Amino acid sequence: MTDRLTGISAFVHAAEAGSFALAAQRLHLTRSAVGKSIARLEERLGTRLFLRTTRRQALTSDGQAFYDHCVRALAEIDAGEAALSASRLSPQGRLHVSAPVLFGRRCVAPVLLELASRYPKLELQMSFTDKVVDLVGENIDLVVRSGSLLHAPADLVARKLGEQTMILCASPGYLERHGTPRTVADLEGHHGVLYATGGREAAWPLSDHTASMRTITMKHRLRFDDLETIVAAVKAGAGLARLPCWLVAEDVRGGTLERVLADTPGPKIDFHLAWRRTRHLPSRVRAAIDMLAARLPPVLTVTTEPAGERPHA
Repeated sequence: MTDRLTGISAFVHAAEAGSFALAAQRLHLTRSAVGKSIARLEERLGTRLFLRTTRRQALTSDGQAFYDHCVRALAEIDAGEAALSASRLSPQGRLHVSAPVLFGRRCVAPVLLELASRYPKLELQMSFTDKVVDLVGENIDLVVRSGSLLHAPADLVARKLGEQTMILCASPGYLERHGTPRTVADLEGHHGVLYATGGREAAWPLSDHTASMRTITMKHRLRFDDLETIVAAVKAGAGLARLPCWLVAEDVRGGTLERVLADTPGPKIDFHLAWRRTRHLPSRVRAAIDMLAARLPPVLTVTTEPAGERPHA
């Protein structure tokens, strides 16, 4: 393989220099070495690459076609070396990351702030929104996105971070007053605090005793488009809510909230990192991907059980 590349390099230099002698000077080889290398290449290919006279040399039609291919191949090799070199550089320049509002503030921002402190030449910009963003139109380098990416554009690259577990919970005071639901059917006698956005309330998909998935629409008086407000309302005893485990795990472990219907799971929600497909990924984007991919999965799989304890029967 090395000999093949040597022959191609000699051939390209000879074609561009117009003479074997000048190509030899540029390659720091003897003219004889260049001539022998090209002769071996011609023998392997079974065709003449140069028309040579005492006064001049020129590419044959086969030689010109092969030269065009070789130039593209060498350009790819150069690009690969440049990409590896860039990956070793310290991340620098502007890094624009978009993430869901609460998950971004609570979980993504601390990781990226650590990244920024590690690399002084990195400029960090973060956008927090629960809406789908346009990476190209908004000049975003990296996005943290929840939900399915089945219909994502073909020019988008995605890396799955994990799955978000949603749990039902309520305050101890609420459950003391209204009773603790033991089955999905028992939810009909309770009030929910619902997440609502765009004029629509989020229903609760849950598995019933037959393991079939049911969509539950709770009786409710309170609807919010902010999860922290829902947590506050539930702590105040306003009703039950379906919330991300990573958001309320500490409250459940501390007893401020109690988990309800722990054996009745709902569907999990995928979380991904996504970025624009590009031949050479900037080192600042690669560094952010690597750190977020290492730090966020444990956040998504956090448990509500205290360390060393098993769930109650």
